[in-house]
Amino acid sequence: MDYSAVLSQQIHKIQAEGRYRIFADIRRVRGHYPVAEYFNGGHARHVTVWCSNDYLGMGQHPDVLAAMHEAIDSAGGGSGGTRNISGTTHYHVELEAELAELHGKEAALLFTSGYVANDATLSTLANLLPGAVIFSDEKNHASMIAGIRHGGGAKRVWRHNDVADLERHLKSVDPDLPKIVAFESVYSMDGDISPIEEICDVASRYGALTYLDEVHAVGLYGARGAGIAELKGIGGKIDIIEGTLAKGFGLMGGYIAASRDCCDAIRCCAPGFIFTTSLPPAIAAGALASIRHLKGSQVERQRHQERASTLKRRLSVAGIPVLPNPSHIVPVLVGDPELCKQLTDSLLERFSIYVQPINYPTVPRGTERLRLCPSPLHGDADMDRLIMALVTLWNEMGLAAGPPAIAAE
Repeated sequence: MDYSAVLSQQIHKIQAEGRYRIFADIRRVRGHYPVAEYFNGGHARHVTVWCSNDYLGMGQHPDVLAAMHEAIDSAGGGSGGTRNISGTTHYHVELEAELAELHGKEAALLFTSGYVANDATLSTLANLLPGAVIFSDEKNHASMIAGIRHGGGAKRVWRHNDVADLERHLKSVDPDLPKIVAFESVYSMDGDISPIEEICDVASRYGALTYLDEVHAVGLYGARGAGIAELKGIGGKIDIIEGTLAKGFGLMGGYIAASRDCCDAIRCCAPGFIFTTSLPPAIAAGALASIRHLKGSQVERQRHQERASTLKRRLSVAGIPVLPNPSHIVPVLVGDPELCKQLTDSLLERFSIYVQPINYPTVPRGTERLRLCPSPLHGDADMDRLIMALVTLWNEMGLAAGPPAIAAE
């Protein structure tokens, strides 16, 4: 077999569909977020980033950077190994304790990313609970889907946020079998929020564990930044909370917070935890500082919500099709992969505004979009320039204005 030819054909197929991914080469400018340097053709210029998941700009916060510098000066660069073999530093121990306290759980367990946390935890639970059936919301993240598949057990996919459909599936399964209901709080591409309490109540009636992905909510919602479950006062109804350090908290890494026995079982049995080098001490120290700051500060969360609601309102007034939702996510529907790429290329080259196009398989075909992420550090002038640029290009490209029309895949 000509392996290169086969792989080349696959790449050409993706290119022909207009969803070939090109990464922007940028370097964020410390102290000037959301400004970054964009490198292209041997030259660099400043651009404004409108698509970062560093939602609150905590990756630039002075407390976070100071903690990271202190950790580097004290402990050096890497952790030195896996968690089992010399890679459990005091920074990791402190961070896990802080996360457990944040979510009101007995314990927490760190992973190298949110993807790994979902994949490792869900697959391991399926192996540890003989005969387990996992009930997965149809719009769950790829990492949750991967974990469920890797577990090799039975699964049922229920309609998105449809509690009645979830109950229908739960009713159909042997009541003596172990069950796990896996879902998210904030869905990152549409920005909708799940009915967490109703889902938990149904799961409880059928003896199912609840597994909640709060990746796009931790740091951003709740009195101390513990997520939507905290905001609604129902954190105690969730058995396992999965979160990230890479979005609201501004660093990298993932985690679960749960009972001591649950975390210990995953720690002992999950290959995705056991066989990987632990996070560098500086990352753990920075995340710890970020969490502690956001536990006590409301300023960033309040400003973030104001920026998101203001941007949605102004885009709608300007005739740009924003998908309405109750969260901080601002999806602008385009509906065509090539036009989506053309639009973002023009934003970058003509207006120095960086937004990454979101195409299949991240979203269904026909719902290609821009996913705008306003932060507390985006000023009114930044918003003015973004809206002016979008209106200009929308008119030039003949894109549909008004409320978004969602096309099915």
